[in-house]
Amino acid sequence: MIKTLIIDDEPLAAGIVQEFLANFPQFEILGICQNGFQGLKSIQEHEPDLIFLDVQMPKITGFEMLELLDEPPAVIFTTAFDQFALQAFDAMAIDYLLKPFSQERFIQAIERFLAQQGAKNESGQRMNELAEKRNRLVVRVKNEIKIIPTHEVNFFEAEDDYIAIHTATGKYLKKMTMKSLEEALDPARFARVHRSYLVNLNEITKIEPYERDNYLVLLRGGEKVPVSKTGYSKLRQVLGL
Repeated sequence: MIKTLIIDDEPLAAGIVQEFLANFPQFEILGICQNGFQGLKSIQEHEPDLIFLDVQMPKITGFEMLELLDEPPAVIFTTAFDQFALQAFDAMAIDYLLKPFSQERFIQAIERFLAQQGAKNESGQRMNELAEKRNRLVVRVKNEIKIIPTHEVNFFEAEDDYIAIHTATGKYLKKMTMKSLEEALDPARFARVHRSYLVNLNEITKIEPYERDNYLVLLRGGEKVPVSKTGYSKLRQVLGL
């Protein structure tokens, strides 16, 4: 359910919003507030997803009420005054309904809110998918599928068309490029220290010189991974050395 509040000092106007909103069963009206102070208290108590807000009300205006909120909900303004439209959209309003508004115009405002919510949900889903990719790798071992949490990986090594995934429990191969792997991993957790190597920063115990302009990183498991000149500069930057 989409939690909703109506904040309007005119009972007739609030009643119209309530009547029009009854055609959308996914919306739950938590209450009707007659001034900004009541609205502020109800928002803090119920944390609605959407509010229908009048501008000119007793005690404080709708805009003044919004300024008192750290994280205001989505807003559809309902007012008899057209001069506040620009200010309303500056306040990131979903829509601005000028009284008296028709049911068709009200439906447009609701559709605009639902479209914005859909875009937010889609964006959130993409972020979750990205986080999931950063947190685990899926590989095939013979006829089985194995999921490897990335925090269990000591380092990655390029092997022709494959990536060797080195963990404490063994080595696994996955067909992908080093570039795509680097882009998928969390840069705060993994660093590409060489054209052919990516290391888990939490596994590094020591960095020591090795030949001219080259280094080695020693990992907790005793592995030694080569570090190029470019990789060393990146390591210093990431580790704050």
